Amino acid sequence: MAQMKKVDSFEYKAEMKQLLNIIIHSLYTHPEVFLRELISNASDALNKVRFRELTDRNIIDPEVDLDIRIEVDSKKETFSIEDSGIGMTREELINNIGTVARSGTTEFLEKIKKENKAFDENLIGQFGVGFYAVFMAADEVTIETRNAEADSPGLRWRSKGESAFTIEEIDRKKRGTKIYFKLKSSAKEFAQEYKVKEIINKYSNFADFPILLKGEKINKISALWRKKSAEIKENEAHEFYKFITNDFEDPLGYLHLDVEGAVSFTALLFIPKQAPYDLWNVQKEKSLHLYSNKIMIQNDCKEILPEYLRFTKGVVDTLDLPLNVSRETVQVNPVLVKIRSALTRKILQYLADMADKTKDKYETFYKNFSPLLKSGLNSDFNNRDKIIDLLRFESSLKKPGELISLKDYAARMQKNQKEIYFICGEHRLSIEKNPNLEYFKKKGIEVLFLIDPIDAFVMPSVNEFDKHPLKSIEKADIALDPEDKIETPDINLNKSLLSLFKKTLGDRVEDVVSSKRLVDSAATLVVSKDAMDSHTERMMKMMNKDFHGAKKIMEVNTSHALISNLSRLYLADENNPLLKQCVEQLYEGVLLAEGNLGTPADFVKRMTDIMEAATNNK
Repeated sequence: MAQMKKVDSFEYKAEMKQLLNIIIHSLYTHPEVFLRELISNASDALNKVRFRELTDRNIIDPEVDLDIRIEVDSKKETFSIEDSGIGMTREELINNIGTVARSGTTEFLEKIKKENKAFDENLIGQFGVGFYAVFMAADEVTIETRNAEADSPGLRWRSKGESAFTIEEIDRKKRGTKIYFKLKSSAKEFAQEYKVKEIINKYSNFADFPILLKGEKINKISALWRKKSAEIKENEAHEFYKFITNDFEDPLGYLHLDVEGAVSFTALLFIPKQAPYDLWNVQKEKSLHLYSNKIMIQNDCKEILPEYLRFTKGVVDTLDLPLNVSRETVQVNPVLVKIRSALTRKILQYLADMADKTKDKYETFYKNFSPLLKSGLNSDFNNRDKIIDLLRFESSLKKPGELISLKDYAARMQKNQKEIYFICGEHRLSIEKNPNLEYFKKKGIEVLFLIDPIDAFVMPSVNEFDKHPLKSIEKADIALDPEDKIETPDINLNKSLLSLFKKTLGDRVEDVVSSKRLVDSAATLVVSKDAMDSHTERMMKMMNKDFHGAKKIMEVNTSHALISNLSRLYLADENNPLLKQCVEQLYEGVLLAEGNLGTPADFVKRMTDIMEAATNNK
């Protein structure tokens, strides 16, 4: 009597149970995506074993054909998919199939469920849990697998996708992975050959390996990037993009390259329409697929592009990398350095052409990916000028949402204007109420609105454009029209009043001066040449509670009615306690408007005291 094989049972972790429940019961309106995900996983396994075979023939079945085989039975309503790929070890079954692949996945999906938002099915691929889409079509799933290592055992994994899964050793001779299951009654259409063909043609026509349905090859197109540009149809390019990215939308645009010279390569690159929800998650964001003569070397080659261009998706194929190159060698290979340089130039030029020829399309790209693009200003100094040309901003002379370039701004500068002016803020509404903007509005001088959080950190490094210095309007040394005079009825009196301001505020400010930039407001705060503006300072304080900004200069509008009233009070009695109260209130009022007031309770109490004095009829 044959000895019984031991069956080990494993409990899913709590977050995995939650994820399964969300996927199976709440999210997918198109259960057909399960097949796309299974084919994608099989293709990855085949790529891995093909790469392994380049340097190691001491594996199981080194001569076996690399393909994906699908079998369906419409009567029994069963489905199976098998590949001759790398196979899985016991640890991989536990760690790759039995746990959530990406941190934050369950939280994000649960949020979508709670908010009852429409769910974009391509997210399943982004999260790295695509295998579990299969439970939309099956109540119980079985995996039989054997890793390519010669001494590896055959294994069977089985689960109902609820609370647990089991693993047992089996007598499996060949390497690779087979997944099979009986279809739910709601998914029995996937046991029909015509339906499976339809799905393969829709999602997986560009797989690197033959997909055989009951022995018949279904996918017809491969290595699209090796075609000539004129031979690539737009719909083919779009479908290829969807296959390699698991995106349901067409790309915003694509670029086909066939480069010959110091290094030769072909590439098919895509710009997505939408940014992923975790755009800044560098570790999880997939990059370009790297091939050597149509053989995949790396499916996430981050070294081939600078980080600020990692929104680009696609394939790069070169004959200049040897087939037996290791992944470690790829990272320092001089060929890759040259390809990276060429790709960077080509992508930046493609974006420049998009900006010139299809403005609306470029603005769609910019609103999604500009934070990444701007980060290149402080990392890629060789292409810095090209990146600067691609920058776009809202401005005081444009409607909300309309964007202009620095070139546009420079072309519209006033006759005697020497500087390009900007102001940073959280949003346009707050910027438009900033008192430092009043002079520029009155004079009709355009001011760029920098409302992207990253602007505060990268734009100060852009010192000039077309020989015009870039200057924050919160700087004390802006080059205002020298012909503008400070309107004041009594210069000596206002000097004495400003002395009272200085004495009252003490070392909280660097100085107190008469303002030429204020029109409607009584006072404002500006900073010296090398200090941070108020928005940047506020952001620094959010990141570091111990951060202290530089002292600011208080500018006072001596023609304002309030300042005139204070002048009269000062003339009547320079020791009037109301004077100091008003000075404090003016100063803290500016801080409050900036978002930098640390003690609002004192401000409110003082305001009450001032109103009480103003309404006292005794």
